[in-house]
Amino acid sequence: MTDLQRPLGSGFTAASTADDVLRGLDLSGKNIIVTAGHVGLGLETTRALSKAGAAVTVAARNPDRAAAAVDGLTHVDVDQLDLLDPESIDAFAGRYLASGRPLHVLLNNAGIMGGDLVRDARGYEAQFATNHLGHFQLTLRLLPALQAANGARVVNVSSGGHMLTDIRWDDPHFTTGYDGMLGYGQSKTANILFAVELDRRWRGDGIRGYALHPGVAYGTQLGPSITEDELRAMGVIDNDGNAIIDPDREFKTIQQAASTSVFAATSPLLDDIGGVYLKDNDVAPLDHSSQPFDWGVEPIEMKGVAPHAVNPESARRLWELSERLIA
Repeated sequence: MTDLQRPLGSGFTAASTADDVLRGLDLSGKNIIVTAGHVGLGLETTRALSKAGAAVTVAARNPDRAAAAVDGLTHVDVDQLDLLDPESIDAFAGRYLASGRPLHVLLNNAGIMGGDLVRDARGYEAQFATNHLGHFQLTLRLLPALQAANGARVVNVSSGGHMLTDIRWDDPHFTTGYDGMLGYGQSKTANILFAVELDRRWRGDGIRGYALHPGVAYGTQLGPSITEDELRAMGVIDNDGNAIIDPDREFKTIQQAASTSVFAATSPLLDDIGGVYLKDNDVAPLDHSSQPFDWGVEPIEMKGVAPHAVNPESARRLWELSERLIA
């Protein structure tokens, strides 16, 4: 599986926008779900996909707020989904399946980042539960609709933050030693491993899996616990608090950061490949030199994908663990 992490030469760059990636593509007749598709990168993803003709369902914890955010966009509807609530996940999936619509793309975009330790009603650490387990349950429940598409993609928005840590196999819910950014890093590693194993299990049904690093875009509302001093140390903002835009060093506009999600969801270049981690609108190289960085202390540098995040044995192990945790 790690042999697949070879750039394709897509022709796009770190500076490409979602509209650049979609130029010339007609998505009419395609049904797409975007979790949290009403805010930050999700909203830009929804806008670009719907502009290209796709019918987009925005899955949001607060449907009224989401409806206001997407007002004016064509081919977009909103439905309620709380990724921390298993019953809400099942209800959302049930409504979609009852509609009889095939699902061409499930874009697992929603996420939370950092902060104090929070647990869901099951006692699970909230970042792992939201960013990974909620999307894992949602994806499994929507399998019949994905199969009905006769060619579907599941796209997990991960992060270069996966370099922070592998899965904490002995203690994924942080009964001891909680650190908000380690919790985030674990959930982002899980997003990638999930895509690897999904592709192995489901590609026979024409369903391919992808994970991606969007880049770092200031103003997305992700990571509200990160201070301005930490953002300056990471190189995200300047001394006056303005966003630094330098796509080749990860720092992107929201339009640029949404592009790799759209690339994963739609690019014909990926028709015959899956189970890969993408960055800057291409397959990212395997980076054996990747070392965990000290988030908030040093500039961000995310060259490729860490080997632990695309390990096929770990991917199988996580799938089996996740099945037990949502049972």
